[in-house]
Amino acid sequence: MIYIEELTKIYPSKYGDVKALDGINIHVKKNDIFGVIGLSGAGKSTLLKCINMLETPTSGSITIDGIEMTTLTPGELKETRKKIGMIFQHFNLLSSRSVRGNIAFPLEIDGVDKKRIDKRVDELLSLVGLTDKAQSFPSQLSGGQKQRVGIARALANNPKVLLCDEATSALDPQTTLSILDLLRDINKKLGITIVLITHDMNVIKQICQNVAVIDNSKVVEQGSILEIFSNPKTKTARDFIKSVSFSEIPDELQKKIDKLELDSSEGIVIKIGFVGKITAKPIISTLVKKFDVDANILYGNIDYIQDTPFGTLIIELKGNNGRTGKALEYLEELGVSVDVIRGSEHMEHH
Repeated sequence: MIYIEELTKIYPSKYGDVKALDGINIHVKKNDIFGVIGLSGAGKSTLLKCINMLETPTSGSITIDGIEMTTLTPGELKETRKKIGMIFQHFNLLSSRSVRGNIAFPLEIDGVDKKRIDKRVDELLSLVGLTDKAQSFPSQLSGGQKQRVGIARALANNPKVLLCDEATSALDPQTTLSILDLLRDINKKLGITIVLITHDMNVIKQICQNVAVIDNSKVVEQGSILEIFSNPKTKTARDFIKSVSFSEIPDELQKKIDKLELDSSEGIVIKIGFVGKITAKPIISTLVKKFDVDANILYGNIDYIQDTPFGTLIIELKGNNGRTGKALEYLEELGVSVDVIRGSEHMEHH
């Protein structure tokens, strides 16, 4: 659906060129909800502006639904942009127009006749749950309601792609969840491909199927949300995940682990990470019975990425005659990720 290849954007300045994007490669599948996460200044807003050609790339290509955006004439670009909806952080509503008037605005500009506009606006008001606010003005609406108007307006021309620029960062957590639910609903009902940029991993975790992590103008990691959460390969990704997940060991617990007296030469402390159905299995009790080891749970947490459970356990494991080693092998056979964080010189085979 969206192919971004070797995309580079350089801004000249009197102090030298500033590279806002550096060789970006991203593929967004049709009907996907694709997240782009990065800190302020990482380049994610520039990326979004390049996708709909509000900014002209310095080099590289952007293909949306088979159309190469960088080769279009101004007239062709105007037509193509109608199929790309845009939602903004601060709503960008016209204060002098009612909710109905705001949603109708892009259709009026496009020269659609009044009867068709009225029908389309009614459909959109119903879709975003604002039928009773049709005659209200932006000043009379809450932040969440304003963003619902923004979403309805972005959908007016039946776009194939919806670009969300920090669409929930001006909203409180509860309202954010309701807007994300609405976007998920729109994605399912209308089959619209959504690209969502944010600095908040919670947003990515709630709604996205795939994610690209941008750091210092480059994509440093991308993949399915489960892949990134269960096996982040870069410090940037790990830092974002730490902000929403308990997969990192809290400092107080780490101090405790460091002080533990592992009275057996085979005593170890392990961290287990597991995803999906295996979270429901009695792994630890099986371990104790099968290998005659003692297991002391020091820490545990189960979180959810959309509907998939994602868990972390930290366990002190004791046993003699190679039993802890056998228990470890068993865990690895089960397909859980195992990290020995203390004891037996961190076990040779790790």
